[in-house]
Amino acid sequence: MPEETSFFIHDIIDEDLKEGRVDKIHTRFPPEPNGYLHIGSAKAIYINAYTAQKYDGLFNLRYDDTNPEKEDDEYVQSIYEDLVWLGAKPTGGVFYGSDYFEKCYEFAVQLIRQGDAYVCDLSAEEMRETRGTLTEPGQNSPYRDRSVEENLTLFERMKNGEFPDGACTLRAKIDMQSPNLNLRDPAIYRIKHVSHHRQGSKWCIYPMYDFAHPIQDALEGITHSLCSLEFENHRPLYDWVVDHIGFEKKPHQYEFARLNVTHTVMSKRYLRALVESGKVDGWDDPRMPTLCGLRRRGYTASSILEFVRRAGVAKAYSNVEIELLEHCIREELNESADRRVCVLDPLELVIENYPEDRVEYFELPNHPAHPERGARKVPFSRVLCVEQSDFRKQQEPKFFRLYPGNEVRLMGAYVFRCDRYEEDETGKVVRIFGTIDPETAGKNPADGRKVKGTIHWLSKPHAIRFAAAMFDHLFERENMSALPEGTDCLDFLSDHSKTLLENALGEPSLAESKAGDTFQFVRMGYFCKDSKYENTYNSVVALKDSKGK
Repeated sequence: MPEETSFFIHDIIDEDLKEGRVDKIHTRFPPEPNGYLHIGSAKAIYINAYTAQKYDGLFNLRYDDTNPEKEDDEYVQSIYEDLVWLGAKPTGGVFYGSDYFEKCYEFAVQLIRQGDAYVCDLSAEEMRETRGTLTEPGQNSPYRDRSVEENLTLFERMKNGEFPDGACTLRAKIDMQSPNLNLRDPAIYRIKHVSHHRQGSKWCIYPMYDFAHPIQDALEGITHSLCSLEFENHRPLYDWVVDHIGFEKKPHQYEFARLNVTHTVMSKRYLRALVESGKVDGWDDPRMPTLCGLRRRGYTASSILEFVRRAGVAKAYSNVEIELLEHCIREELNESADRRVCVLDPLELVIENYPEDRVEYFELPNHPAHPERGARKVPFSRVLCVEQSDFRKQQEPKFFRLYPGNEVRLMGAYVFRCDRYEEDETGKVVRIFGTIDPETAGKNPADGRKVKGTIHWLSKPHAIRFAAAMFDHLFERENMSALPEGTDCLDFLSDHSKTLLENALGEPSLAESKAGDTFQFVRMGYFCKDSKYENTYNSVVALKDSKGK
């Protein structure tokens, strides 16, 4: 976890410990296994896992698998892998909401016996119509006053599969006049004749999250149930369930603002739409904000957690700029990534005064700031490749690289003078010609002339070919957390979020790299070898923040 920090939840915990309300902190992370975790999930993981760690407490992973329709073991596995990758291994154990189906059922029966729950035959639409509004109270269900015996019988029949989906629900009997709509006799059980990924067809009734969640927290001994701000209005229902079941040790819910990041979305529904529509290359597409996508792109767990820490934990909504995330990984890779020479858009360079059969080797450091990491030898020959962007047909203001008549330093090697160039039938420059000053290998010209530009290069006969996947923002719109009414997230997809450069070239040492290895391609940016497509490197982040340019 990142360096120690505190936020408002810790002030609450400090007070709870001081007053003796709790003696050991216990938190949990309760993802629904209906999709892959994303960077917003990382914030919830950070808050819960780090808080437990800070107070020498326990941290649980609990899969919220109470809605079987979209849940799958694929997501179960991916969630655990992402959690461990982030360094948030569950010290309190791994649990499933479905582990508690029997207890939830028993507690529902208890509420019926207490007169605190009833079976309601209203349809979902009828329930909405009688629920009321923020300014108008709700209306009691005509089934609200059924006897305890009748409710017990009906609930048993629901459990036994005697009713179709939607025929009835079990509702908590609270207050249809409450100003909080969540307390207007909410449904706590519904009928779903759907097979469960762990329980199979054992159950055809499933508890609602607002009923199951506080029960699960209480049974696991959770002291501080930390969740995002949209559950703030659900807290009175959370407390009602805990109180009316009569748990001796009562967990308490506290809320924080969820993480929104510019140029991306955090809704699993939207992310699933991207995957199912084929707009992205699966949940782990490097443009996706999913943790597996970021990992595939080359982001590290430490950079993501540092981003969450710097973004801060508060109760106020905010939209954090994606440039902060990019800054965190750039800062880390600048220190950790070895350097390699690669040419992404090759332009052939011919040294006319260099022997055709000669090859020499220049030693380049793996990391200029860390000589202890050693060096490697890069071959040099008559025919090189340089970047297309390093050449102009004629001199331009403040351009000190290649153009006819100008000299540049070939990085780590000779000074080269460009004399002429060759075009294809479309007018594109395909080859440049010139000569080196043979006395300038690793040193300045003897006559004192100044050479302002330095460019990188590769020996064309020795270079290895690969594909460079260049990424930009997935969405053109900056604030994707507040979409205009009537629009869909797919309406704002960028047409330029991915460019594949299939003829990129790299120095021979890259042949030894493996999936997940990350390098700084000198002058070009940070790149990570892809784990899905052989011989492809994904752009992680540029060398400098390009916002506003």
